Formats: sequence, structure tokens, C-alpha cells
Amino acid sequence: MGGFFGAVGKKNVMMEVFFGTDYHSHLGTRSAGLACYDASFGFRRKIHGISNAPFRTKFEGITMEMSGTAGIGCINDTNPQPLVVHSQLGTYTLCFTGVIKNTDALIRRYVEQEGGQLLVMSDGRVNTTGLVAALINRHASFEEGIRKAQDMIDGTVLILILTDRGTLIAARDKEGRLPVHIGKKEESCCVTFEKFAYEKLGYDDAYELGPGEIVEVDSEGYRILKPQNERMRTCAFLWTYYGFPTSEYENVNVELMRLRNGEIMAQHDIDTGTLPDVDYVAGVPDSGTPHAIGYANRSHIPFARPFIKYTPTWPRSFMPPNQQERNQIAKMKQIPVRDLIEGKNLLFVDDSIVRGTQLRETVDFLYENGAREVHIRSACPPIMYACRFLNFSRETSDMELISRRLITELEGERGMAHLDEYSDGTTARGRSLREALCSELHIASVEFQTLEGLREAVGIDPDWMCNYCWNGRD
Repeated sequence: MGGFFGAVGKKNVMMEVFFGTDYHSHLGTRSAGLACYDASFGFRRKIHGISNAPFRTKFEGITMEMSGTAGIGCINDTNPQPLVVHSQLGTYTLCFTGVIKNTDALIRRYVEQEGGQLLVMSDGRVNTTGLVAALINRHASFEEGIRKAQDMIDGTVLILILTDRGTLIAARDKEGRLPVHIGKKEESCCVTFEKFAYEKLGYDDAYELGPGEIVEVDSEGYRILKPQNERMRTCAFLWTYYGFPTSEYENVNVELMRLRNGEIMAQHDIDTGTLPDVDYVAGVPDSGTPHAIGYANRSHIPFARPFIKYTPTWPRSFMPPNQQERNQIAKMKQIPVRDLIEGKNLLFVDDSIVRGTQLRETVDFLYENGAREVHIRSACPPIMYACRFLNFSRETSDMELISRRLITELEGERGMAHLDEYSDGTTARGRSLREALCSELHIASVEFQTLEGLREAVGIDPDWMCNYCWNGRD
């Protein structure tokens, strides 16, 4: 994932760009960069890796080094960016957020068929931000180039460009899976992924881009270069997992959605007689916690925190690039409150169950500290398909997903024709999947939010929400 922030004004905006970009730190852990433009000196740019230290530490003092009437910044899990590009469209800096699934095919087409060239990074890979720029540069305008590039890209791409006119050009992905907002205050405007980033900097809501929409922004306001598409498919994991609690997507706050989601899950357990006899309800921190509070409020079971994440030195468990190290850090961060664990029956709500590896280790950790029973509730339906659009699950194969793997073990290939039944806990197949998960994860019971319950919790038009991870239909 990743996020970006840009601002343009009549005075120096780099302090706002610095803090606005920092407010996207929950969305990326690999690299970050800032770029600025001023008519007196042109462009300046700086990029740092942030896999072992947060954005603010790596860019400390940057506002003394960089200044300008326009600037952009990004935090991401992909390649170093923003890049400075010189082309027929002028000199500009570009960053993007999202995922390109057909990178290799696009590179072959651009290099072999069209005779283009792309710079290679030290690890031998092409920087995909440079690829996006190359696709845009083939056309007569930014609007045409972005539109044609997005038509060629299989995936999801938000684009933010800082031009040599000191303006910003922003584009939302074709189906609106991720957000782009514009803020306005006296003598300046900004563009951001996370709306709360500009609210803290004194900006007011000005506009939210629709799917596929392209705009140009200056200090006075914005103008639409390309109108929005009709089809909208916003990623539901923005609410269940990715989003910061104060985030708002399609006018729906993340924290409130998660509270509603937990309440709906608890009501379902009450109605079906599956509410377990437990001492406490808890969340798998951090994103599972508000779901758990909602569950506790509705079930009238006390909410507690049987273990606390130690975050002063390890704020994100997936920061190291090595999976083994990430798993070890995840263990190191879990500090038990033994009086809330020993001899207790516990129900934990997690935002999702993907591979199940870390969840099983968490459950084992609870038993090692004296838990009598551990029950699990997932804040979304069973994940049956690896994400095609945003790499939410980060898997290369559907079979790496724990639900799909267990279904194959239960029924072989024939089970693939009955995935909807396996998702439904009221069917024989659904019950068999849950029993297999209990055995695999060493838990007393497991249940999932239904797709209908998730849609109710989000509250937007169901046709606007992507359901691919759960039912394979988009």
C-alpha cells in the first residue's frame, strides 16, 4: 500500500507537505520521499528507506533544506519515489500509490516493441514509478497520458504529479478502489490520500475525486481535466484493516464502521446461539480492537486487553523485509497481562484471517500464559481469493490462504465449486471449514462476519464496494 500528500500555495508549503506525508506512515514501511518546486530554483527531491526507522526520523530537519511554493511527498511499500522526469511534457516529479499487476508485460512492450528504455535499480528491478512516467510521456498531455496509462495497467494506480508550472495533477484509480481528496484554505490547496492529514493542517474539504477522475490543482483551487467514471469499487479493507481510526472514506469513518461491525457480529452470535461463555472480549491489536469494542458493547461481555503491544521500538510488526524476522518481532511485541489471561475464557476479534500464521502464534502465546479457552471472530468473511487489485493479502497464490488450503484438504478440487457454501457457517461445508480452522489454529471456536453484515457496517451502496477477496466477484 502507500499514500501521498501534495500542496501548492503562494508561500512556502514544505512544512505542510512534511507533516501531511507523515500522516500516511500507517500505509507504508519501505521507502518515502519528498519533492518541491519553486520558480527561483526549480525542483529539489530527497528519498530515504524507512524499513528500520520512521519517516519523521529520516526526514528530520528537511524543512530547513527544502522549500517551495509546491511540493509532494509519499510513503510506500514499492519503489523509491517521487522521481524527477524530463520529457516532452516538461520537467516534473511523480509518485503513485497502488499495485501494477502486469509490470513485466508493460516493460516488454515498452522496451522491445516501442524501443524505449528504463533505468534499473540496484536490485535489478525496474522502478515501477519510472514505468508509469514512461507510459504517460508517450502522449501529448498529462491528461491523455494518465488516461492511456491507466487503461494499460492491470491493477490500481493513484497518481500525483508536481509540474514545472508549480501545479499539482492528481488522478484517482479507474474504479475508485482508493481515495483522493482535495483540501482548500486561504492561498493554498492540497491533495491527499488521507483526509484527516489536511484537516490537522487547517484545510477544509473542497472535493473528493471520483473513480478515474483527473484534476489539476493550484493555489486558487482545482479544475477537472477528465470527469469521473461511473463504475465504483472501493476496497472494503480500507475500513476493516488499512485505515487509521480517524480516516474517512466515502464519508464513512473507520472507527465508527468497526464499532458497528463488531456489534453486528455479536448480534449474529446471539441470534444463532453461538455466543460463547467467555470472561472477556479482546481485539487483536491494533485494527481488531474497535471491532472487539463493538462486539463487547452489544454482547455485554467485558472488554479487556489481555496482552499489550510493545511499540516504542517496533511500531509495525511487518517493517523488516525478512518474514522470519517479522514473525519474531510480532512475538516480541506481545506483552501479557497474566491476570487477564490465566484461567480465563477469551474471545478475540481479528480484522481478518489470511494465512493464519501469526494468529496461531498469538493463540499459542495465550495458552502458554494460562488461557483456558480462546475463541476467534473475524471482522470480515473468509478470504477465498488473493487480492487482484491491491495485494491486500500479499499472497502469490490462492492456496496460501488458510481457508482455501483447508478446503482443498477437506474436499480436493471439488471444493472449489462450493466456496460460497464454505463461507456460510450455517451449511454443512461451512461448519466443516470452521472445525478445520479450530484444529489448525488451536482455538475453541471461530466465526466470521457475513458479507451482508460487512456491507451493513460500511453503509455505502453495496455495488460501490469490492467483494473480490470473499466471493471472487468484482
